[in-house]
Amino acid sequence: MSDAVERNLALAKILIEYSCLEAKNEEDYFELTSGQRSRTYFDCQITAARTEAMPLIGHAFIQEFDRLGIQADAVGGLTRGADPIAQSVAYTSLHFGPLLQMFSVRKEQKAHGTRRWIEGYCEKGGRIVLVDDVATSGGSMVKAVERCQLEGLKIVGAVVLVDREEGGMKTISDALPGIPTGSVFSRSEIETFQAKLRK
Repeated sequence: MSDAVERNLALAKILIEYSCLEAKNEEDYFELTSGQRSRTYFDCQITAARTEAMPLIGHAFIQEFDRLGIQADAVGGLTRGADPIAQSVAYTSLHFGPLLQMFSVRKEQKAHGTRRWIEGYCEKGGRIVLVDDVATSGGSMVKAVERCQLEGLKIVGAVVLVDREEGGMKTISDALPGIPTGSVFSRSEIETFQAKLRK
């Protein structure tokens, strides 16, 4: 088994242990950012905040960038879902290259000073890759796309940690025609691995 596969399996185990939540009974549900309701919820912010997961996240995203042929100057996305992922990826790139700077897309435009949508790296024409923790409807990523384009950044890719397989990745792809998009894990991959661990 390669180091990359072992790292992804280790990350999947952390996601399953800390971030895969199931409704406790048939009447319960989780309300998602998209407004949809679901009996399962991926609270990836818990995993992204765990120290042991940070280098695994960094490696997993850099590996996915390489697979998709993405070459960027910076990594980031809509706060807050993207922030810990972008930080992990940027820090990992310091050791394994190529070097990636980090940025964060604000939910509200800054009301003073620069009045920008972007904090951190924001060089006009700079090549950026957008990241997020979970794709359900794809709405968060689309907001990030719009705001980065307003700031003159060149989007060269978009990758999420978990694709819930509910149409979000298609929405993201439609917003970025001709630009590579992907996910580290799909919901079905996580559920298959989860079932194996239960045996």
